[in-house]
Amino acid sequence: MENYCECGGGQLVVHIPRELDHHQAGMLKQQADLYIETHGVKQLIFDFSKTEFMDSSGIGMIIGRCRKMGYGGGRVSARNLNARIRKIFVISGLHKLIEMEESESCREETR
Repeated sequence: MENYCECGGGQLVVHIPRELDHHQAGMLKQQADLYIETHGVKQLIFDFSKTEFMDSSGIGMIIGRCRKMGYGGGRVSARNLNARIRKIFVISGLHKLIEMEESESCREETR
């Protein structure tokens, strides 16, 4: 099983794969939960730099991790969202739960 998580200094970065579907969402959920529960994570960052597709199970996985982080007073953010993933965040309401970090390329896409 490939590891998509980097953890250190109370921060967990989850590198979302190219396609976030039912199978990948379940695997990422297990990995992220293990780190959150065993490493005292206070900041969770979802990195979408390689992601081209995300379905409802991916949205559910993200919401679940937000709730898990919220119980401990943690912070959740997302970075490197392309236009397609950004649109999914807005349509699904994820943008209300998660801080979306703006990258230079995202700012240029919206101009």
